[in-house]
Amino acid sequence: MDWERNSIEAAAVYLREMIDAGADDYRTRTVHEGLLDVLDPTRHATRVERAAAAETATSILHARERRGRLDRRGHTDRRLINFGPAAAGERRMIQDRRANLDRRSH
Repeated sequence: MDWERNSIEAAAVYLREMIDAGADDYRTRTVHEGLLDVLDPTRHATRVERAAAAETATSILHARERRGRLDRRGHTDRRLINFGPAAAGERRMIQDRRANLDRRSH
């Protein structure tokens, strides 16, 4: 097993040298990170947890911004404007009102 670890370390060192020399593309970085994760499994778990935490934090901030825009009311709120009595009068007829009626009898 020692030779396997040494081979993985050598490959990681080679990829690090390539990245430092200017081959800084996504694939090279991903393979390098993968080799380092094989050498240290807790590193992989930590990296995944950090990515999930960052994603959660950004989604929470986005939700707060969206909620803030919806909850913030200006002076155009319909409840702040007094329109006075309805133009056509009361919409409900006297027989439609439930006052003085036992609701359980219907």
